[in-house]
Amino acid sequence: MTPPLGMRYAAVDTTEVTMKLSARNVLKGRIVGIDKGAVTSHVRLDIGGETVTSSITNDAVEELGLKIGIDAYAVIKASDVMVAVD
Repeated sequence: MTPPLGMRYAAVDTTEVTMKLSARNVLKGRIVGIDKGAVTSHVRLDIGGETVTSSITNDAVEELGLKIGIDAYAVIKASDVMVAVD
């Protein structure tokens, strides 16, 4: 099935399963930093010269095999977008 104009569908391929995501914003980048805390890690991705940071569990970092220098995707799904002004 071809998605409607302007819509993209993302498929995630792993050794265990292939799935489709409802998220429409999938950005490919390269991991440039992983700062581990007690429970969660902040993973920084360089995406075309801009940095996107994700907070995920340390277990997820290990299970995904995340390392600095590998390619990864930022999958963004937001239920709200807020705008504020002074």
